[in-house]
Amino acid sequence: MDRMRIFEVNVDRPLRAPVLVVCLNGWVNAGGVATLVAETLGGDQIGEGRSDLLFDYRVSRPMLDFVDGVMTSLVWPELVIRRLPLDDWDLLVMSGVEPNWNWRLLGAEVSELAIEWKVRQQISIGGIPWAWPHTREVPIISAASDQSLLTGDEDHARGLLRVPAAAVSALDFLVAGAGIPTIGFYARVPQYVSVAYPAAALAVIRRLEKHLEHALPTGTLAEAADAQRKDLDTVASQRPDLADAVQKLESMVDATESVSGEQLAAEIERFLREQGNQQA
Repeated sequence: MDRMRIFEVNVDRPLRAPVLVVCLNGWVNAGGVATLVAETLGGDQIGEGRSDLLFDYRVSRPMLDFVDGVMTSLVWPELVIRRLPLDDWDLLVMSGVEPNWNWRLLGAEVSELAIEWKVRQQISIGGIPWAWPHTREVPIISAASDQSLLTGDEDHARGLLRVPAAAVSALDFLVAGAGIPTIGFYARVPQYVSVAYPAAALAVIRRLEKHLEHALPTGTLAEAADAQRKDLDTVASQRPDLADAVQKLESMVDATESVSGEQLAAEIERFLREQGNQQA
């Protein structure tokens, strides 16, 4: 008996040498980086996941609106695929809530679609809280399915790193097993910024542009990042404790060009294990 398909797909014209970018709102999405990137890239919807196969509604609850005591709308969590035409090729963006169910089935189906659509590469996007000041450029951490995809200047963990997996990473692994190269770009987000951080989303899009050798939409991210930087500077000027913390982070960052691979691995492992404990 054939399994039920997770995605309902409607592709009205042939895809052209597509690249698939995966942006999930959930774990490893500090600063709302993946969410902001997906919203900024935009595109026309060509696929939607069946929410009953993907989500535990007790965890990812639908949103119910009331107006004057009357129920007016119920919005379910979603996972969609959008298409953004770029010159002679297409950028596909899978975005939405990180699924609770059927990761392996989702990985198998995404792999099938990637093969059918002749996807050249899958790229995952995210953000990780880090001991990093908002006054410095946002650094990007990379991970890939093959060492050849990591250039000499890539910031990535060395040695063994074993952590609880996010859905984007599980999808990368499963799709890579089907023969599709995968790579991920994750922004370091200042730990003390607990809201959306457009500077990190902009940094990720710039990294995507470098990787894809093509300009991409950035919307109002630059303006939003500048405005937030001024707000954070103002807050820091009014709070000596925060100003002192930022200054210490600046000194730490300026003292060394980058952390060692071992430090990077330890910090990522610590963060992911803490997240896993919180969700247990």
